[in-house]
Amino acid sequence: MNIWSATALNTAPDSENQIHGDDLAKEYGFEGGLVPGVTISAYLVHPLIELWGKDWLDRGFANCRITSPLYDNDIFQVKSDLINDTHANTTLIRSSGVVSANAEVALNEDIPEQPLMKGNKLVDGDFKAPQANKEIWQKLKSEGCQAFRFSWNENDPLLYLREEDSLPDLLQPKKAGYSNLAFLLGCSNWTLAGNAYMNPWVHLQTISQNYRAVPLNTSLIAEMDINDTYEKKGHEFVDVQVNLFDEKDEMCVMSINLIAIYKLRGS
Repeated sequence: MNIWSATALNTAPDSENQIHGDDLAKEYGFEGGLVPGVTISAYLVHPLIELWGKDWLDRGFANCRITSPLYDNDIFQVKSDLINDTHANTTLIRSSGVVSANAEVALNEDIPEQPLMKGNKLVDGDFKAPQANKEIWQKLKSEGCQAFRFSWNENDPLLYLREEDSLPDLLQPKKAGYSNLAFLLGCSNWTLAGNAYMNPWVHLQTISQNYRAVPLNTSLIAEMDINDTYEKKGHEFVDVQVNLFDEKDEMCVMSINLIAIYKLRGS
């Protein structure tokens, strides 16, 4: 078993999704603003990137599940249990002993067939997302979703730890400069929220497959499809598929299945 410890960083305290801010989060009974699920997912795979290196960026798989909140400045541990040379289970544990998240992480030998870019319409600059509800999700499912462009660049890279040199060399913009999981999964979050307005909402799970590492100064196109919507214990959920493509050659760099609560119980 390998143990890696770090201090949590809330990478989105001023997000349009105010569950990451203290005021609204406390109204829902949380201790403070939630560390984004995409950031927690980056913590879950961090030790395996240190172990497997660029191989994981090129063909790695991760199934990350958030089970309870993590807060800014929380000290946490990620425990990694290696099943074999290409598979591991990781668990993120707060200093209080509470498990916040867990993941299955792997180097896939047989990579699934790459999704193909469909050419969905890129969002217009003046587009205003409609309020998320079952009818809107159904409309997006039948008529299609807006596509979004994102840029992984050195001007304002999304980093999941406060100190850049605490990241693996592969992920440090001043070194190898490849994109990290917080940014790539973040593209799926931003695409979801860009198609339908939600506030607050909670990222719960992503199942992602890498197809190639994303170098610095890459422009990505994100396309989304609605898989399902459902209700459970008073919360309303949405399940979507987001595929990220390199804008230059339209090849897929990552596929992401995202599950989120788009309407919390009582909201």
